[in-house]
Amino acid sequence: MATQHIDLPVTGMTCSSCVRTVERTLKQTEGVADASVNFATERATVDFDPAQVDLSGLIQRIDDAGYGVAQATINLPITGMTCASCVRNVERALKKPAGVLSVNVNLANEKATVSYLPGAVRRSDLIGAVEAAGYGVLDLSNVAKADEVDTERAARQAEIDRQQRMVLIGAAFTIPLFVLSMARDLVMASGTMAPATDWLMWSGFPVVFFLLATPVQVIVGRQYLVSAWKALKNRSANMDTLVALGSSVAYIYSIIVLIGLIFGIAGLGEHVYFETSAVILTLITLGKLLEARAKGRTSDAIKQLMGLSPRSALLLRDGEEVETPIDEVVCGDTLVVRPGARVPVDGMVVEGRSSVDESMLTGESLPVNKSIGDAVIGATVNTSGRLIIEATRVGAQTALAQIIRLVEQAQGSKAPIQRIADQVSAVFVPAVLILALLTFLGWLVLGQATFTTAMVHAVAVLVIACPCALGLATPTAIMVGTGRGAEMGILFKNSAALESAQRLQVIALDKTGTITRGEPTVTDVISLGDTTTDDLLRLAASVERASEHPLGQAVVAAAKAKSLALSQPEGFESESGRGVSGVV
Repeated sequence: MATQHIDLPVTGMTCSSCVRTVERTLKQTEGVADASVNFATERATVDFDPAQVDLSGLIQRIDDAGYGVAQATINLPITGMTCASCVRNVERALKKPAGVLSVNVNLANEKATVSYLPGAVRRSDLIGAVEAAGYGVLDLSNVAKADEVDTERAARQAEIDRQQRMVLIGAAFTIPLFVLSMARDLVMASGTMAPATDWLMWSGFPVVFFLLATPVQVIVGRQYLVSAWKALKNRSANMDTLVALGSSVAYIYSIIVLIGLIFGIAGLGEHVYFETSAVILTLITLGKLLEARAKGRTSDAIKQLMGLSPRSALLLRDGEEVETPIDEVVCGDTLVVRPGARVPVDGMVVEGRSSVDESMLTGESLPVNKSIGDAVIGATVNTSGRLIIEATRVGAQTALAQIIRLVEQAQGSKAPIQRIADQVSAVFVPAVLILALLTFLGWLVLGQATFTTAMVHAVAVLVIACPCALGLATPTAIMVGTGRGAEMGILFKNSAALESAQRLQVIALDKTGTITRGEPTVTDVISLGDTTTDDLLRLAASVERASEHPLGQAVVAAAKAKSLALSQPEGFESESGRGVSGVV
């Protein structure tokens, strides 16, 4: 079986039980050889046989299980189409790249609308497929346009915004409900009446509590009820099942009691628990919001790494420099790197001499001299001369892309301790449901308690178990650890390395750049003649102020830190590898 590998950005997962549901759903799909889902990165890695199941089929299976997959859409202006046959040819060509979900080509406006998985397909891949079929894509490189939207990031942000709205709605109704209900209960428990608290004993308050709790139950609680129902259809249970049960039991029981109070039906009880259901939903939703924000922050490290790569490159065509989107650069292209610009892709110098700051990769503060035949790395900074390079590795093959992939794999890998967490969380929800039922029966039968008392204790078991810390804390901690490490220049190959790091006693570093600031500074000024150290520093800095070399800039910074008055040098000359000269 010729398998194909794909990463699917899954949305809607809330706990380890969701991970198991998605994994089981994918593995049971005909044609899927293997599937692994990571909760922290919210990605499903699938190996499948495209002859038996296509990408749309995998996404449909995930949708049927109650979850979603983030998708992106791009419009391509096609040239060269003349008939319906051309439309079919272009559609067939655009469906070939792995990661394309659907294609719609319109002959009238000569546009192709392509839906694809973000990160799996580049615009240049789609253009290459169209050109290979004998057609073209209108060049919009000279037209001002907005940056392409990161659809996956937008989907994550939309989830954060949605949970924030739910929290605000819940808090608006829950806070007054909780305050009134608790104040009423305290007055009833004290047994003392005072004019200032008489109004709390108004018989219409249970109806008010119902009116306040219902919007929370319907609007905020809907996501938990829907998730629990989808889990039930898949013969599983997740953390939302506990939330839905805990809040719904308290809410429905309170409605029954309220009906009894209104119609004078004895035996249904007198105390309502509307505030319990509202507080459960609001607090759990607040937890979801904080969790979503934490995931967003920990993924910033990868976004920062991605931000190091320039979005465009200067392509040398027929002696002219043409600005081209970075994803349209291919191996063999000749590129121009101006002084102060970042190297767009990995390549080899074919013309020019310069110094390149590679500290983002090596940590070394001093630039490395580059000349014809030397290799340069994408995202490093050309500090001085103009370089012309030949692209040798582009896209996912560049060193920076491999570093990003390493961080993503580390965040997605499972630490040894997480295997224990997965084993426990696999039976956690069913165990909690059984414990809640035993609690209810125990208080009702053995404890001879009332139905209300037994129900309250059962709901307490469900509510306390709602935030599945064991299933959520471990993958979240891995994301935070690897993400924070990447921000500080520390990369972990996998989660097992991160876990074993706690036992480190000795660390050996192979280069000084690993532990330095990444930029040179002046530590001492030593004068061998009658000139004072300040005068010597002033003279040296006055000459170096015309230089772009990092050591020269360090001398200038030291002089400015002492507020020394610098002069403009005359006859400034710079000789590569030997230094600078000038008259002050």
